[in-house]
Amino acid sequence: MNNKAVQLQHYILNEQKKFPYAKGDFTLLLSDIIIGSKIISREVNKAGLVEILGLTGNENIQGEQVQKLDDYSNDTLINILSQNQSVGGVASEEMADPIYFEDHTEARYCVLFDPLDGSSNIDVNVSIGTIFSIYKLKKDGEITEMDFLRKGREQLASGYILYGSSTMLVFTTGEGVHGFTLDPSLGEFILSHENITIPENSKKIYSVNQANYRFWDENTKKMIDYFTKEAEKPFSSRYIGSLVADFHRNLLYGGIFMYPLDYKLKEKPRGKLRLMYEANPLAMIIEQAGGSATNGKENILDIKPNMIHQREPLYIGNKEYIDIAMKYLNGS
Repeated sequence: MNNKAVQLQHYILNEQKKFPYAKGDFTLLLSDIIIGSKIISREVNKAGLVEILGLTGNENIQGEQVQKLDDYSNDTLINILSQNQSVGGVASEEMADPIYFEDHTEARYCVLFDPLDGSSNIDVNVSIGTIFSIYKLKKDGEITEMDFLRKGREQLASGYILYGSSTMLVFTTGEGVHGFTLDPSLGEFILSHENITIPENSKKIYSVNQANYRFWDENTKKMIDYFTKEAEKPFSSRYIGSLVADFHRNLLYGGIFMYPLDYKLKEKPRGKLRLMYEANPLAMIIEQAGGSATNGKENILDIKPNMIHQREPLYIGNKEYIDIAMKYLNGS
C-alpha cells in the first residue's frame, strides 16, 4: 500500500471543518452509507454463485420488475440507516412511500436513494450502482413528507457507488467532487480521484437510447441530428443503459447524457428518470465538477418537486453541450 494513500473515513474527518453543518453525526451517516455499499458490493460480486440473480416476480412502485438484488440492496440500506439516530427517515425508488423513524427524536437528516440503479443489467454483468442524496431536516427531531420534497439545490451531499471492474464511490458535499476506489484486500475506500472536474476539452460523446428517436418531438430530433450529423466533428455514441455507468464515463471523459421526453411514455408524461433518486444527486455532482444538468426547460436543481417519485427528462454533462441541447430543445 502507498504510504500516502488516504482512507475515506480519514478524508471525511479531515475535511469536515469545511462543512458548516457538519458534526460527528454527519460523518457517521456517510460512514453508514459506505458500510451499506460495501455489503452490496460483496453481494453483487458473488451474485451468480449464491442464486440471487433474476427477478423476484414482484413490481416496484414504478411498475418495473424487481430484481432480487434490488430487494437485497434496498433492505440493506434501510436496516443500516434505521439504526442511525441522526436519520429521521428514508425514501427509496423501490418503495411507494418514505419510511419515518419517529423514535429518532434527535434526528437531523433524511436520506433518499436508488438502491441499485441499472438493475435490469444485473444478469448480464454490466456495471450498476447505488445513488444517494442527503438533506438536512427543516426542524431537528421532526420529519414530514415536506422534508423529502425539496429542490436539489438544498442537498447537503450526494453521491453514487459504482459496482464494476472495481467498486468506486464518487460524492460531493458542495466542496468539489472526489472519488474513492475500494481496495478489496483492505476492505477500505482509498482516495483515487481528487477534485474531479469534467474535461473542458472533452471527448465528443453523446449517450442516448436512440432507438426511441421516432418517439421524440421535432426539436429533440434536430438536436440529436446535430450531435450525429451536423457538428463539425460528429459525436461518438456511447450508451450502456445503466445510468450510473453512463454518467461516470462522461464525468471522467466529458460528454452529454440524454433521456428525452417521448410520447410513447403516456403513463409517464414527465419523462422516465426520477428527479429525487437519480437526477438531483447526479446534477449536484455534475455542477460541482463544472458541468450542468437540465430537464430541457430549467436547471434540474431548481425544480420544486410535487411528488416523491416525480420523473423528469434529463440532459446532463459538459456545459457547452448542454447549451447546444437547450438551443435546439427550445427551438432557437
